[in-house]
Amino acid sequence: MHSVWIADDDQAIRLVLEESLSSSGFQTESFSNGEDLIKKLETNQPDLIITDVQMPGMLGFDLMKHINNNFENIPVIIMTAFADMQTAVESFGGGAFEYLPKPFDLEEATEIVVRALEDKPKTKGLKKDTKLDIVGESQAMQNVYRAIGKLSSTIATVLIQGESGTGKELIAKSLHKNSPRNDMPFIALNMADIPKELVESELFGHEKGSFTGAVEKRIGRFEQANGGTLFLDEIGDMPLDSQTRLLRVLSNKEFYRVGGDKPIKVDVRIVAATHQNLNNLVSQNKFREDLFYRLNVIKIEVPPLRNRKDDIKELSRFFLKNYSDSLDEDLRVISDEAMNLLEKFDWPGNVRQLENVCYWLTLMSPSQNIKSQDLPTEVKEFEVTDIPSSSWEEGMQNWLKNVSMNIDSGLSEIAITKIEKMLIKTALERSNGKKNDAAQILGWGRNTLTKKMKDHGI
Repeated sequence: MHSVWIADDDQAIRLVLEESLSSSGFQTESFSNGEDLIKKLETNQPDLIITDVQMPGMLGFDLMKHINNNFENIPVIIMTAFADMQTAVESFGGGAFEYLPKPFDLEEATEIVVRALEDKPKTKGLKKDTKLDIVGESQAMQNVYRAIGKLSSTIATVLIQGESGTGKELIAKSLHKNSPRNDMPFIALNMADIPKELVESELFGHEKGSFTGAVEKRIGRFEQANGGTLFLDEIGDMPLDSQTRLLRVLSNKEFYRVGGDKPIKVDVRIVAATHQNLNNLVSQNKFREDLFYRLNVIKIEVPPLRNRKDDIKELSRFFLKNYSDSLDEDLRVISDEAMNLLEKFDWPGNVRQLENVCYWLTLMSPSQNIKSQDLPTEVKEFEVTDIPSSSWEEGMQNWLKNVSMNIDSGLSEIAITKIEKMLIKTALERSNGKKNDAAQILGWGRNTLTKKMKDHGI
């Protein structure tokens, strides 16, 4: 029988974890602080330790460090009520097997314990103290935080997938800041902003006189990023012939400047991003399949703002504070009534649109206290058109028309996401929160339901 030790100053958390793990066949022992657990380690060792971050006396990170330095094969799972990215990075960077934000699902916690005991990983320590700027503690952001934390000790190629305005470049910068290359260059290039005929010159540079207008030698982005990270945003817009050259560089780690005859060696980590479905582009012969597999080593899905509405209040405060400082304006405070409207709006432009609204409010709001009538027209009108008139079909049609006025693509994904959330919430309400029953009502497998709940932040 595997033994699991639990360290948490919250007695209720200790009790529910002990009960859940014991019923699953584990032997458990609990401690209210890290010092008592370390003392017990002098005479006995468990198979796994679960620890909270914030405890009186020794912090969970310090406890984990002690375990990592003295016991090679005891996996550590970090629990925390502070479910931000900094905590995730410090957890995984410090050697945690997994990071479990509170409140957590007991079934999920038990599954993580089982997985940790099956894998029996060797712990490692690579703690970083880099300050991060990604805001939000919603469930929908936890997978992003986990990915960044788990990648903190690697230089793996990463593909970031997400709608426009979700903050893909910020994720890329965080991957770089929390990597072994954090003191080397981070170079960003948006493929959608470059004329087709200049893409290769931007990437690889050119020699003087290599084409009309090349009046002097130019160093390309690959050379600028040597030793660091090259972020290729909107990679789906890269021309096919340039994709071929990029693939060659990724394979051989060398290239020629446009018009050059000497190979240039580079060591660059690639992080790419796109709002498009690259699988669809591959099937349409608009994107090279071999390049797709070369880039898609690890994928991070960045959730749209409509799937992380719990973060709107925190994001709004963050942006309003930033603009108050930078514009030397009085700090604006959003009233509960106005915040209710912001949280109901579907934000087709995502976090970027919310940031723009906060900028507008900082300049245009007539007083420090922002009321509902002070909000931009599109937010106030959304509240009206979102209410069904004579039937739910007509109401849905009105809603679709309203959303389509604010986006250029992705309407079906937005609508399907909204409907799936309604279906899940209805099934969970009908089943009194029992996932197995809810999955049966929906006609899905339990794993499918669990994944979709995480994706939608439910």
